[in-house]
Amino acid sequence: MADEPPATVRPATDADPFVDWMRQSTPYVHTHRGRTFVIAFGGEAVAAPDFPVLIHDLALLHGLGIRLVLVHGARPQIEQRLARHGIELRYVNGLRVTDDEALACVKEAAGVARIEIEALLSLGLANSPMQGVRIPVASGNFVTARPLGVLDGVDYRYTGAVRRVDRQALSQRLDSGAVALLPPIGYSPTGEVFNLSAADVARSAAIALEADKLIFLTEEPGVTDAAGRLVPHLLVSEVDARLAGPAPLPEDLAGALRAAAEACRRGIRRVHILSRRQNGALLRELFTRDGSGTLVTAEPFEDLRAARIDDVAGILELLHPLEALGVLVRRSRERLETEIDRFSVLERDGMIIGCAALYPYPEDRMAELACLAMHEDYQRGGRGEKLLERIERQARTLGIERLFVLTTQTAHWFRERGFEPADLADLPMAKQALYNYQRRSQVYFKRL
Repeated sequence: MADEPPATVRPATDADPFVDWMRQSTPYVHTHRGRTFVIAFGGEAVAAPDFPVLIHDLALLHGLGIRLVLVHGARPQIEQRLARHGIELRYVNGLRVTDDEALACVKEAAGVARIEIEALLSLGLANSPMQGVRIPVASGNFVTARPLGVLDGVDYRYTGAVRRVDRQALSQRLDSGAVALLPPIGYSPTGEVFNLSAADVARSAAIALEADKLIFLTEEPGVTDAAGRLVPHLLVSEVDARLAGPAPLPEDLAGALRAAAEACRRGIRRVHILSRRQNGALLRELFTRDGSGTLVTAEPFEDLRAARIDDVAGILELLHPLEALGVLVRRSRERLETEIDRFSVLERDGMIIGCAALYPYPEDRMAELACLAMHEDYQRGGRGEKLLERIERQARTLGIERLFVLTTQTAHWFRERGFEPADLADLPMAKQALYNYQRRSQVYFKRL
């Protein structure tokens, strides 16, 4: 397209969405096998009519060799029992005060939720997604808790916080092939029981196990911007800004974001926040490159950096379709290896999705911008501009005054970004000697 940098083009084939999805998901299947995922969901999910569908997806993950720790909430179940017994709910600063009567309801609700989850994980009906499945479930006193105590003059009684997660015991259950199930309850060395936040339990379990992923399935549509669009990626600093912002967030989402930020600070590389209501959100997030929710990380998810020798294969894969179409001049692997220090790449989740190269002519105070290419799935979002800006910064540091490009099909994109038409005679003499008259590339310059 004229308004975009060159993009790779997939070869025309007889498309089969199922086959395509299976092939594209294969790298994730291999990557996730043997990894530990902590997945948290609320009591609303347990009570929902489509909860068995989520259980089927979790069973699939277990079958693919993923070590699962499931953390469930029980808020609606607790509130239902409190109302049934005529017990008034008391919240202070967003925290429930758990007295003796409320604690009895918490125990009952958490126990019933746990049994319902275990029952669904035990299904093995023929002609169902659970056919032939055998999933052992391990639950127990893995979480040691402490009381919140008295805060601002309020005694929260049996509302507590996680003190410690028994990593060794949990790891043993996971090593044996079991799914670990953690309720929003903790136990103290004095034998007391405490009502905990599921987000607190999930965060603490992920940190203790050094989990590969922490995943929150929330009741909200997800983390959205001012226009209501899903935000695909947040850094911890951005999470902090949202939590401190003037607009209050739903407590379910705010709790997940707080836990996500703390988990990232404590070494968890990736935390995912998904909408529980979106069918298949968990599978889309784990087995497609762009996912379906919001990824929270301490470091940027997309990395714009200097190319390395181990990027050669990824760059070649990006360039080959454009070379076959005649958009770019063909480069051999050997040439690319010798010129790799001239390239910059944009990497997303281990995949090279964009590249550009700078070839300076210092005696003429000029430099060529070459091989600017972007994967067709990632053309939007200003990524081409980011690559161009990086090349321009590099050129300026080298004392380059004018940047030029030779193009056959993307002249408008460069013109919209400050490049002006020029003649072949304006090029450095060394470049003029290499000009390919068969390609008849147009010349454009930009003054830096």
